[in-house]
Amino acid sequence: MKRFVPLLTVAIAAILLTACGSKNSTHKPITPVKFSDVTINDGFWSPRLQSHKDVTLKVCIDQIENQTGRIRNFENAAKGEGEHSGIYFDDSDVYKALEGMAYSLQNNPDPSLEAKCDEWIDKFAAAQQKDGYLNTYYTLTGLENRWSDMGMHEMYCAGHMTEAAVAYYNVTGKRKLLDVAIKMADHMMTVFGPGKRDWVPGHEEIELALVKLYEVTGEKKYLDFAEWLINERGHGFGTWVKWRHEAYYQDDKPVREMTSIAGHAVRAMYLYCGMADVAAYTGDQGYMTALDSLWEDVVFRNMYVTGGIGQSSKNEGFTTDYSLPNMSAYCETCASVGMVLWNWRMNQFTGDSKYVDVLERSLYNGALAGISLAGDRFFYVNPLESLGGHHRQAWYGCACCPSQICRFLPSIGNYIYGVAKDGIYVNLYIGNSAAVKLGSRKVTLTQETDYPWDGAVALTVGCKRPFKSALRLRIPGWCKGYTLAVNGETVEAPLEKGYAVLQRKWRDGDKIVIDMDMPAEIVAADPRVKEDEGYRAVQRGPLVYCIEEVDNPDFAELRIEEDATFDAEWEPDLLRGVTTLTTAVGDREMKLIPYYAWDNREAGRMRVWIPLAGE
Repeated sequence: MKRFVPLLTVAIAAILLTACGSKNSTHKPITPVKFSDVTINDGFWSPRLQSHKDVTLKVCIDQIENQTGRIRNFENAAKGEGEHSGIYFDDSDVYKALEGMAYSLQNNPDPSLEAKCDEWIDKFAAAQQKDGYLNTYYTLTGLENRWSDMGMHEMYCAGHMTEAAVAYYNVTGKRKLLDVAIKMADHMMTVFGPGKRDWVPGHEEIELALVKLYEVTGEKKYLDFAEWLINERGHGFGTWVKWRHEAYYQDDKPVREMTSIAGHAVRAMYLYCGMADVAAYTGDQGYMTALDSLWEDVVFRNMYVTGGIGQSSKNEGFTTDYSLPNMSAYCETCASVGMVLWNWRMNQFTGDSKYVDVLERSLYNGALAGISLAGDRFFYVNPLESLGGHHRQAWYGCACCPSQICRFLPSIGNYIYGVAKDGIYVNLYIGNSAAVKLGSRKVTLTQETDYPWDGAVALTVGCKRPFKSALRLRIPGWCKGYTLAVNGETVEAPLEKGYAVLQRKWRDGDKIVIDMDMPAEIVAADPRVKEDEGYRAVQRGPLVYCIEEVDNPDFAELRIEEDATFDAEWEPDLLRGVTTLTTAVGDREMKLIPYYAWDNREAGRMRVWIPLAGE
């Protein structure tokens, strides 16, 4: 079966906002079930979370403490002497690693890891200036130069510190870092804001972080400051170097007038997340109208089949619509994580599964490829074709992607469920047990599945008393056929915005089984993507596949038939367990593996888009 992807062809629905009550109420009709209420027990994800705890965290800690000068910068800043080593925004990597450590502690309490967090936090607090300012680069190179260059990531670093502070406070109840973040935010607000200095952060991040600070403190001034910063864009306040155009920083027009994606991909994702977060509390329809147009432009015209975004290394971002080169594709790991974060927010506003379709595509392909199967090496750039010289590294001078993956993976439970007045949304199929608050009731949901290798999912309801509600099960965009059964009886369910809606009175032990067909599919890019003309890709379920030379010695000669069929085989001893696909190519056989798993064996060529036979 042939489909046209990745430029999805679902019509964009209008963003609907609900009425807002108290200052802490939200305009988003769907509230996510937090990862802290979700215990993952899953054949695919549990080993990765274990590797994160046992390997990835240790790699990040070792790099920050021993291999680079990142933690030493804080020690020197506290003393007020010594050199600054590394890049001017390296503080952010330490904060992101700490956030990942905090998330890990939520589900895996570890006194030694918590002690390490406290040790780092003491260093952060000691490095903070009396007026609340905290940035080791300017502390060690000249405080007189602080807040003089909008491109120097001061607010970016402050944003990641704030996110880490909120995460650690939520997990442990300890507020030392939270107080540091509050002091830094208050300092910034003495310098910038209405009637004070104008400022456009060169790298967005502080905006969404300030909303998190508002949520945990209840202080509306932080929400107001986030909105002020967002609205500073596009009014000529930015001062950028000549070789960087304002569009690179998303500063070429006011945010409400944005209709097309431009500039640095990660910065754009963080801005859009910040806009959505502010809109959640202000109800500003202008933000959401802009985000609707931007989403359409990203997904229809600028997204790879892997869910990766950002075509060019020159600006780590976007070029022209439908220009999607494969070997030179940038597709920064951070940007794929950003796609997850943004689409997660968009789904909460609309209840439309199309956003989770994109989230899932970016999650299982663009983002997951960013870390090795062992959890100890990382991709910064994720091309869709390689001649054999592109490999994951133990760390990077600019290490935003390793620290990004470090904080992202343990939060995966955030994206599985949502709760609204019209019922419970089941967004992702991952084995887990979740405690869900539905009004005044507490309900448990337990998933059992071999997804993404198999489309069968069993969902069991746990409750003390029967309750009437809708369970909304997402039918992924890739799914062309499925069956539903409740307590062994086949049922029909209406589809609403991509969700199968089961409305009934639920009782303890009720069991829903959804079985989704999961054949391998040949997919074609939009005809306007000239780089993929005469090529086809293969996907099965949420996974995009690729060919590697290690499996296909005749790599250069391989061609794919338009009507090729595939045999799917589970290979438990290959790449820590994968379902491979094979198809006949003349008198030979072509073998494909999931894209996320490439470059975990011997070096060799790889490609996602395979030449068509006869081309």
